[in-house]
Amino acid sequence: MTAGLRYVYAVCRPLGAPLQAELTGIGGAPPALLHHHGLVAVVSTVPEHDFSEESLRARLEDLDWLSATARAHQGVIDALTTVTTPVPLRLATVFRDDSGVRSMIESREDDFRRILDRLEGRVEWGVKVYVESGPQEAKAPAPAAARPASGRDYLRRRRESAHAHEEKWRTAETFAETLHERLTRRAEDARLHPPQNSALSGTPGQNVLNAAYLVSRADSEEFVELVDRTKGEVPGVRVELTGPWAAYSFSGEER
Repeated sequence: MTAGLRYVYAVCRPLGAPLQAELTGIGGAPPALLHHHGLVAVVSTVPEHDFSEESLRARLEDLDWLSATARAHQGVIDALTTVTTPVPLRLATVFRDDSGVRSMIESREDDFRRILDRLEGRVEWGVKVYVESGPQEAKAPAPAAARPASGRDYLRRRRESAHAHEEKWRTAETFAETLHERLTRRAEDARLHPPQNSALSGTPGQNVLNAAYLVSRADSEEFVELVDRTKGEVPGVRVELTGPWAAYSFSGEER
């Protein structure tokens, strides 16, 4: 029977406090700590039939499996973030055995130490701004309702509707730009990510700002209060705050 592969969630410095006793990772396996050169890889054993290179290509097309794997991965990262500053690795980072993990640490040791120095005592906050759909946009009126008196009346209504829509977007974009500038001044670093597709994310509204901010733990309460004060500031615009997260956007690793 195969011993499986070594899955690596993150690299960090030796922990000052133990991980949660009941913490589980991919497939329900408890994470372990692999010490090497003064750094720690947080690992667990995963089945080769799921995580070999060939198997992964097929597995990544299985959205249910991918979602469950991503949740388990994120659960370990979240638990680490409460006790240390981790450098999260990409989803499905696997090696044949512990020797492969040690070789990876050695090859990237200087980068890991540099990133850990930069991220120490800091977390990532995510802020998204959405243009909310009004009742008239969410559901089209019935064909017989409020029929225009003429073709000219119809065109006038279309122009007014288009103008209102454009004005709403301009207002939202101006608000998002101003908010990003304000938050960037309160953060140590910031990243702008591409707007999310609402059809894929399932989140209502149109995303006009998708940003991440690197903030010290000591300043996080003030940062959160600043974001909270902007909620409801502009009608039809929704502000969402997420975090604190491990600093994915500033670690050089992809989510």
